[in-house]
Amino acid sequence: MQVGLKILVVDDNPTILKLVMRSLDKCGELLTATDGADALMKAIELKPDLIISDYSMPVMDGRALFEKLRARKETQGIPFVFLASQQEIDEHLRMVVDGVEEYFVKPFFVRDLAERAHRITTRLHQARMEKLGARGGMVAGRLSEMSLIDWMQSLEQGRKTCALIVRNGTDECFLYFDEGQVTHATYGALTGDQAVFKVLTWTDGDWELDFSKTTTEHTTTMPTQGLMMEGLRLLDEASRDAG
Repeated sequence: MQVGLKILVVDDNPTILKLVMRSLDKCGELLTATDGADALMKAIELKPDLIISDYSMPVMDGRALFEKLRARKETQGIPFVFLASQQEIDEHLRMVVDGVEEYFVKPFFVRDLAERAHRITTRLHQARMEKLGARGGMVAGRLSEMSLIDWMQSLEQGRKTCALIVRNGTDECFLYFDEGQVTHATYGALTGDQAVFKVLTWTDGDWELDFSKTTTEHTTTMPTQGLMMEGLRLLDEASRDAG
């Protein structure tokens, strides 16, 4: 089952819309709307996992869009992020709490928006994983949407027991978690720590979580956090040597 997020971005200003889209480039499947009415129809039809909407728009502003979607059973649970000035937040949005993930205050820096949006989408991925994992199933997605580092952190924080399989072309790596700790990993002839280090920085390819797969093998020598830190240290070291 694929778990890539659908994100609807709503803004009547084409420049702002492009900036937000660029910030969300690797967060999921991006959809756009140029006003509240257009967004309302798309949200009802496409059921996005997250809506990022400007507050001040002609015809239907962001709050009206939020309230109309909250009034419909099939869309009332969609999380919202508002783009608004501090004055708009203070005067019109401060009391809108239920279902609002965050307020992005305009003007904003693209880097800050990207970091905060990434945290939100990672949390939504985690929430979906929790629901699917509770049923003992298998979920899959793209590394461009959620990286191996993100999944290792999420699985550790959630103390999950499962197998995480990552693929890049014909290459394939299996990482086995027990209560959030990587206990065993295989990548070709490599096992344990070295297998993890080889794939830690993959950005292309796919991931798959299988909550029915476990193992009694234990080939790693570090906790999950240690594996991530050492793997990134080795990468930095290799980059310096190459430079």
